[in-house]
This record gives sequence, C-alpha cells and structure tokens, in this order.
Amino acid sequence: MKVLTFSGQSPAEALKKVKQQFGDEVMVIETKQVRKRTLNQPALYELIIGVEDEVLARRHKQPVESVVRDMTPKEAVEKSEEVVLSISKAAQQFSDINAMANSHEQMIAPQTQKGSAQHGGSSFDGFTAEHSERFPSYKVEDFKDVKKQIDQLTDKVKLIQNMFWEEKSPELPIPPEFAEIYKVSKESGMNAEHLDAIMRLTLEHMPNNMRENSVTVKRYFQTLLRKMIPVRLESTLKPNEKRVMMLVGPTGVGKTTSVAKLAARYSYLLERKYKVGLVVLDTYRIGAVEQLTQYARMMKLGIEIVVDPPEFTQAINALSYCDYILIDTMGSSPYDQEKIEKLHACLDQNETAYRVDTTLVMPSHLKYEDMKMTYDKFAHLNIDTVMFTKLDETKGFGTIFSLLNEINVPVSYLSVGQEVPEDLIVANTDYLVKCLLDGFTKANHG
Repeated sequence: MKVLTFSGQSPAEALKKVKQQFGDEVMVIETKQVRKRTLNQPALYELIIGVEDEVLARRHKQPVESVVRDMTPKEAVEKSEEVVLSISKAAQQFSDINAMANSHEQMIAPQTQKGSAQHGGSSFDGFTAEHSERFPSYKVEDFKDVKKQIDQLTDKVKLIQNMFWEEKSPELPIPPEFAEIYKVSKESGMNAEHLDAIMRLTLEHMPNNMRENSVTVKRYFQTLLRKMIPVRLESTLKPNEKRVMMLVGPTGVGKTTSVAKLAARYSYLLERKYKVGLVVLDTYRIGAVEQLTQYARMMKLGIEIVVDPPEFTQAINALSYCDYILIDTMGSSPYDQEKIEKLHACLDQNETAYRVDTTLVMPSHLKYEDMKMTYDKFAHLNIDTVMFTKLDETKGFGTIFSLLNEINVPVSYLSVGQEVPEDLIVANTDYLVKCLLDGFTKANHG
C-alpha cells in the first residue's frame, strides 16, 4: 500500500481531489489542518490516504484526474447523458426482474403452495417459460442487489451532470454531491454570498456518512435553510389587549386585499372571534377605499378614513372597542419619499395608548437587490414584520431567504393567491423551504 497526501483549502476540497484521482478505492488515514485561515491567506488542510498497489497501477494507466481536466463541460454532459441512456436501458431490462422479485416475495405465503404444485413444483408462480429462458436460476437477492446498484449509479450520474450546469462556477469548490442543491438554490435567486456561506457551513459540519447521495445532502441543507428564516408566530391576544397593525409597502403589492384577508381571519376563522376595525389612509386611490369599504360592509366591521395625519389619532380612538385595528395605507414607490414621510407623520402623531405594529408588504417575485432597496426605503418606519404576497406568481423563493437573513426581521404572513380569506397563511419555515427546493403548490401549506 502507498501512502499519499492531498491538500486543499478545506477537507472537502482535498477529498474532491482524491475522488477525482482514485474514486472510492482508497482508505482515509488522517485529516489535519496544517495552516489556519488568516486575512492574507486561506486555510490549508491535508488528507492522508492509503492506496493499494493494484489500484495505483490501474489508475496510473488511465488517470481519472486528467480525463476530467481535459473534458469540456459540454463534453462531460454529453458523456454523462450516454451513461444515463445506458442505465435507462439496463433499468428497463431489470424492471421485469424487480416485478418477479416482488412476486416471489408474495409466493412465500402458505397459499402459494397450491399454485406451486400447479406449475410443476416451481416456487415461482409468476415465472413463465419465457422468463426461464431470459433469466436463468438467479436468487431473488441477486435481483434486488443489482437493482440497488443501478439506483446508486443513476444517482451518481445525476450528480455528475449537475457538476457541469451552465451557470458560472462559484469560487467555492462545490463537491459533486452538493452540485444539484447548489444549482437549485442559485437559480431560486438566493444571494451568492448567502448561498456560499451556507455551503461552507455544510462542507465543514456535515458528517461524511450523510454525503452518500443527493437525498441526504438535501435533508441536511433543509436544516440550514430553516435557520435562515426568522418567523413571528401568530399569538392569542390577552384579556383587554388590543393590537394595531399598519400595512405599508410599494404600489400594487396587495396591501388592501391582505388587510381584508387578515380582517376575515381575525373575525371568523380563528377559534376566538375578535372584533376588528379598519382604517384607510389610501385616499389617493378611490377604488381602494371603495374596495375596503365593501369588505367592511360584508363582514360588518367598523371603518374610518384618514385624510391628514392629525386625524390618525381620532380614527384609532373611534375604533377603541375593537381587539384588532388594521390600517391600509397608500402604496408608495420606494423612491417617493414624500408619501413615505406622510406615513411617518401619522405614526409620529399617534397620541393613543396603542403601539402601531408595522408590517412591510412585498411581492415575492422581486429580485433580491430590489427587495433590499425597498426595505431600506421603508426601514425608518420601524418595520416589525415582513409579509410576502403573490407566492403563486414566482419560482424564485431564494430572494426571501436572503432578505430575511440579511435584515433579521421576522416574516409573519404569506399570501398564496387572490381568494379572501383562504389564500392567507401564517408563515412557517417548513413551507418556505419546500417552496424553494420543490416549487410552489398551495397544497404545501395544507
């Protein structure tokens, strides 16, 4: 046995070099850090392995590393597709074997003895003469073992394909086992710095026995994603407690519809039926006032309209009999500071005993940079929570993860459609992680 040393900026990078050269035909002897990371230079790790002489001789004739290095991404993808095609053909041939294996398991039951006698004493009721010619006397365990190996090989080929996806390769070396999850997250719109940070944590802390396939990698990655999202859960009001909630945000994000959904939720859908009142600050859009007035009439809710900031306190006091007071505001471009300042003036002139809880409403389809800019423009209103709308109109959920991780403000509610009040859900991390990794469906929150 020969002892060889491979180095890299992380144990994962060193291990990747080993696998490129020798695959899995090595024994890892020791992993050690020979240089710590500093401001001027990266960390350095050494991986000491043992390689059998016959493996070394075989690999020396056709080194894997040179093959991978000389192959262009396009050629690599074409090569992997050829392998997948071969596997598909083999899988088709073994589908009959798998079916027969299942049939054989069923024949173990006592009632199969009769069927066996009818077929000349054979213990394989589903095994015809045709099958006998195509497949000699193999054990069922052999069939299952072959099928298991095919499944493992298919998974490895899928990982190889994802290593050469068309996006620009990241600075952080991504092992093949992580390529698929990296690609999905990158295409979801997640900020590159945030994604690379998650990958570093994954590579440093994920146990080696969990790196066997993409399924275990995805499960571990889901755990880290959940930690990126601060969530404020819905709570029950205490006796005599009142809550005043103001929804702010850009034009056209669905604030008025969201106010109606919240009003219906608090009034009818919860175990405790609360008294709800509405306040409208959006006098710029007559249609919005009429829409919310119609909702108030249908749900038999009190409603007040505020034109100027001094009227804000009067409107809140007029609804002091309510448990929840929901405030709809005029939509404002993040660059229209005049409108935003008018909202700030209302909050400043609040002379009631109630604190106003401010929720920033944003559509989920915005790019990360636009989300961050929007938050920054509204931030001086002292944003307490974020509410995302139009989840049914986007595939890029990674921007939500990046924004919440960056601003460290919890998400409270999610709007998943236009129906009032059905398409409003309390935010939870599991649902958002499913949306990012598997795509949006309304059934996800059920």
